[in-house]
Amino acid sequence: MTSRPSAMLFDLDGTLLDTAPDMVPSLNHLLMEEACAPLPYELARAQVSNGVPGLLRLAFGELPEAEHERLRRRYLQIYSGRLASGTRLFDNMDRVLARIEELAIPWGVVTNKPSALTEPLLEQLGLRARCACVVSGDTTARRKPDPAPVLHALHLIAADAGSAIYVGDAARDILAGRAAGARTATARYGYIPAGEETDAWGADYAIDDPIELLTLLEPALPDERSRRS
Repeated sequence: MTSRPSAMLFDLDGTLLDTAPDMVPSLNHLLMEEACAPLPYELARAQVSNGVPGLLRLAFGELPEAEHERLRRRYLQIYSGRLASGTRLFDNMDRVLARIEELAIPWGVVTNKPSALTEPLLEQLGLRARCACVVSGDTTARRKPDPAPVLHALHLIAADAGSAIYVGDAARDILAGRAAGARTATARYGYIPAGEETDAWGADYAIDDPIELLTLLEPALPDERSRRS
């Protein structure tokens, strides 16, 4: 980057927020209701970015549509009751957001999580009023990896796509951001299954800690870049 980003957009689960402390126990609660053994936390955590369908597939395998819908509805009931019990910003993300706001760079959320969960979760954590935009899985007709949600977010805040950055922890995030014309960053600290080749996603940047995003907010001046070369 040779200038400040026009906007910073974040995926939600596994990128902005560590939601696994609520989503995984909700899944294990459902498993126990169904007389099934609970799953190890780390195994289920790696699937959280795949949402409820991914968690249910991990726990129950492929299911008939009616059975999947029954379990999905029950999971959402359980999860809605503990939406922000253990969920928090990832470590150092609060510092990143504070600096973004100091620089008057608009930031927002683009997630496949449904708005019925996204909006109250952000409200309960005191983040909703700070977001310049929130695009949920049911905001647009198509979801990620389609670029429509990212494009809609950029439109809402009148941000230039070419200088915006979208951060996510799944291949669909990077695909959506790139197709929308934005720069992309892989959040390697997120919910990524073991063995996943994140370099193959083609992101512009890869970070192992949110704090690394600070270097993208204030690019070096020309004389500083020459000294570093």
